[in-house]
Amino acid sequence: MIDESEHQTYILDGTHQDPHSYLGLHVDGEGKKWVRLFRPKEKELSIDLRGVLHECIPLGNGFFALEVPQDLGEQEYKVPFASGMYAHDPYVFRSILQEEQVNAFHEGTLFDAYAHMGGRCKTIDGILGATFVVWAPRAKSVHLIADCNHFERGTLPMKKNRELWELFVPGIVEGEKYKFSLLALDGGIRDKSDPYELYSEMRPQTASILIDPFKEQKDTPRVLCRKSFEEEPMSIYEFHMGSWVKEGQAFPNYRSVAKKLAAYCKKMHFTHVEVLPISGHPLDESWGYQVTGYFGVTSRYGTPNDFQFFVDHMHSHGIGVILDWVPAHFPQDDFSFACFDGAPLYEHADPLRGFHPQWTTNIFDYAKKEVQTFLLSSALFYLEVMNVDGIRVDAVSSMLFLDYERKEGEWTPNEFGGNQNLDAIGFLKTLNTVVHKRNPQALMIAEESHAFPGVTKSVEEGGLGFDMKWNLGWMNDTLHFFSHEYAYRHHELKHLYFTQVYMHEEKYLLVLSHDEVVHEKKSLLEKMPGDEWQQFASLRMLFTYMMTFPGKKLLFMGGEIGQRNEWDCKAEIHWDLLSEPLHRQLQDYVKDLQEMYKTHASLWSDYTVGTFTHIETTCDHSCVLAYTRQKEEERLIVFHNFLALEQTVSMLSFSNTIEPILSSNDEKYGGNGFSDMIVKNDTGKVQLRLPPLTSLLCKVL
Repeated sequence: MIDESEHQTYILDGTHQDPHSYLGLHVDGEGKKWVRLFRPKEKELSIDLRGVLHECIPLGNGFFALEVPQDLGEQEYKVPFASGMYAHDPYVFRSILQEEQVNAFHEGTLFDAYAHMGGRCKTIDGILGATFVVWAPRAKSVHLIADCNHFERGTLPMKKNRELWELFVPGIVEGEKYKFSLLALDGGIRDKSDPYELYSEMRPQTASILIDPFKEQKDTPRVLCRKSFEEEPMSIYEFHMGSWVKEGQAFPNYRSVAKKLAAYCKKMHFTHVEVLPISGHPLDESWGYQVTGYFGVTSRYGTPNDFQFFVDHMHSHGIGVILDWVPAHFPQDDFSFACFDGAPLYEHADPLRGFHPQWTTNIFDYAKKEVQTFLLSSALFYLEVMNVDGIRVDAVSSMLFLDYERKEGEWTPNEFGGNQNLDAIGFLKTLNTVVHKRNPQALMIAEESHAFPGVTKSVEEGGLGFDMKWNLGWMNDTLHFFSHEYAYRHHELKHLYFTQVYMHEEKYLLVLSHDEVVHEKKSLLEKMPGDEWQQFASLRMLFTYMMTFPGKKLLFMGGEIGQRNEWDCKAEIHWDLLSEPLHRQLQDYVKDLQEMYKTHASLWSDYTVGTFTHIETTCDHSCVLAYTRQKEEERLIVFHNFLALEQTVSMLSFSNTIEPILSSNDEKYGGNGFSDMIVKNDTGKVQLRLPPLTSLLCKVL
């Protein structure tokens, strides 16, 4: 048992791990009751006892004490803070997390850690304030620094509970800024933002901010659930919150964007939006993919409550919300949780596994149960508190493979000598299992580019358990083909045929994403060869091919109006282009094409073999692709003439009558207005004349 002088020494040098054992309300060896405080910058101090101020006795070195009546209860007095407020004494509240919660945290099963860890507005024993809980196993001590103590280390030391540090501070409310000040093993002081923060200051400031998003929770129904998504239309509008529309500001607000975006998606017949990451991130140019705040939203666009409004408003218009989420890596900023307690904690300690050389970021240590708690709870926070419909997991391939973007000698094999990250694979399986058990309707989507087997196979069947996978092979092959000059396209048609070989291997999502219109890759329109008319005609064909090929759909903002410039995260979409006929007509075509898609079940029966059939044809120059889409009695035929010249096509072994229902060559969409002539000759074969660069949808009668 340590004596009073030792208590004071430990508090003075900032190493006390149980400050509650000395500070607060205590009975001494003589049976007297005392309140002890530590305020190193004060010369005199008073405590409010039942509404009356009583001056304390200075003990020296910033310690004060006051003898109080024997019958004084723990909640019958208030102590002063540097900010000037009087509130109940933090050091009479000794327990924050229950033992079973601490156990679950260390076992990787505290799935609602988002409600307990970090700074959270709470009421304990009827007293309003905030709890603070942080994981820092190697820290010698942790202090809360906040507005209430002018961010000065010393006056609010936290109590260690195994590897966690805890403190309840009465009287502080939403809007309080705070950080954790850690004394590391090397003796250095590290002031860190809260890894579980729900909100933070606007960059470049880095303090965490208390806010309560739980009070705004609404049980608005999700728009499309995983139990039915396979047999429903799904067309996603991928967008970046800060650059879809600027509204004359550097950063628009979640609420104002919601009102405009919902109306636009409804008009354009998109079923969902996918939001590039809105988690806290320090660098605008990272687009949100280098995350420092895994439990909240960036303050650039408003508060967590504002984002909840965004989700609810989209839902009220029948538009689902999918959120980009980044568990693959995190940045090395000193203020955040990199080397949190003085050494690798959230990241893997082996730099060959814990550092990403391509992105110069840290990689999570997926074997640690506490890291699993952190990431699982993060995903569940967005699903259960923010009520999003689904999560798109970024950069899955970088998680699955130890040698991802690494040269020989730059990676460490797994225990069996292979290149698979077994810990990450196990984590992803757990992620999908837990998410689907707790949120059966939620959609889980993987961005995986290395043909890892069984991404969308259930965990029980040995797969990763995702609902959908981005089809990056389709995207690469398709854009490769469409970017070729027309005279040479017949040599490249094999790329489109190849995508038919594996189209049912996974439950695919076809994507024309943000990654394809940046970094000198050109916009979708500028990828198309030829003169202006040919570029627009080809782009209409590209969209038709995507909307009629098996797989759910995703299109990045700006593509639908034919933006010429690459996407710039600091500038809004060039909506002024809609004053020009070809851009406006392209937008009209996308709108009508998507309406056609939504009204024909054969176009969104994506994962059943037999719903897509390639049709053999003869044509003048061998650059026509034809196929059927079928579900039950409905049967459509799609033709694509990929050359910049008219072609006559004969369909072999086909004698049904067909009726055109949509042509990309229609004059109202910017086409040349030539008729799409369809003839059934006396042999019963169907022949048709396809104008240059035309996609034609026909109904089989």
